[in-house]
Amino acid sequence: MKLATALLEGCETLVAALGDALVPLHAAAHAAGSQPPPADVLGVIQGGDETMLLCLRALAFATRPEQAALRRPMAPLLAPLRPGKVLGVGRNYADHAKEVGGPALAAPRIFLKPPSSICGPGAAVRIPPAVTKPDWEAELAVVIGTPARDVEAGNALLHVAGYTALNDISAREFQFDQPLPMTSFAKGLDDFCPIGPWLVTADEVGEPFDIEVVCRLNGEEVQRGNTRDLIHSVPALIAYLSRYMTLQPGDIIATGTPAGSGHFRNPPRYLKPEDALEIDIARVGLLRHSIA
Repeated sequence: MKLATALLEGCETLVAALGDALVPLHAAAHAAGSQPPPADVLGVIQGGDETMLLCLRALAFATRPEQAALRRPMAPLLAPLRPGKVLGVGRNYADHAKEVGGPALAAPRIFLKPPSSICGPGAAVRIPPAVTKPDWEAELAVVIGTPARDVEAGNALLHVAGYTALNDISAREFQFDQPLPMTSFAKGLDDFCPIGPWLVTADEVGEPFDIEVVCRLNGEEVQRGNTRDLIHSVPALIAYLSRYMTLQPGDIIATGTPAGSGHFRNPPRYLKPEDALEIDIARVGLLRHSIA
C-alpha cells in the first residue's frame, strides 16, 4: 500500500495511490460504512496494524468497479508525513566512503535533520543566498512503525512501517570548510530534506537488501547504487540507533547515499536555481523536486 498526503480541494487529505489515481481513504471508508482511519499518515503509523487494516479495507472497497467515483485523478502531493526526528547516516556506501576519503567506518556516522527541513514532492527548494556549495544525496529512507529500543538486528525489520525516497541536501561549506565540521547544520536548513512521493508499506517493498537507488539531475544520471552495498544494513542501523535512543513511530532513518554527489566530482558541481532532481528508488517510488 502506498500512503500519501494529497492536496484535494485545498485540504490536506490522507490518500492511497492506486495506479495513476488517488483514493481519499476517509471518503472510501464512509462510502463503505466502515470505521475511518486516522486523519494523516503519521496517525496511521502510530495506530499500528489496526489502523493499517482500516486503510486496506477502504482501499479495497474503492477498487470495486462500481466505486470508480471514489478514485480521483493524481493531485499535488505533500510530504507524506512530518517525522519527530530524521537520523542520517554518513559514508554508508563503500563507493561514497572512498570518494570522500578514508576507510569504511566501523560504526555508523550519525547526524540529525530537524522536522523543519522536511518538504514534499514537487517542492521548489530555496537555497539560502549565503550558501555557496549546495549538494544532493539520493537515499532510501526507512520509516519506523513501532517503538524500538535495544532491539536485535534479527528483529529490527519488525519495527519498520515502510519506506520512502529522500534527498539529503547539504551545504558542503559547513561540513568541509570549517575548523570543526557542522554536519547537522549543513544538512538541516529549511526544506533540505525532500521526501516522498508516498510511504510504501514494508510488506509491499519486501526486504531492503537489494534496492536500486538512482539520482538524475536535469535528466542526467549522477548517482546509481544498491542497498546490497550498504556498509551498515537497515537492520544493523536500527539495532545500533536503538541502543542509544528510542526510535518512535514515524521517525525516519536516511540510510546513506551512493557515490556521485556534486562536491566530490572533479570539478565539483553544485545545485543552482531551476535545477530539476529525480530520486528514483526501486519498489518505492520517484521523488521529483526542483531548486528555486
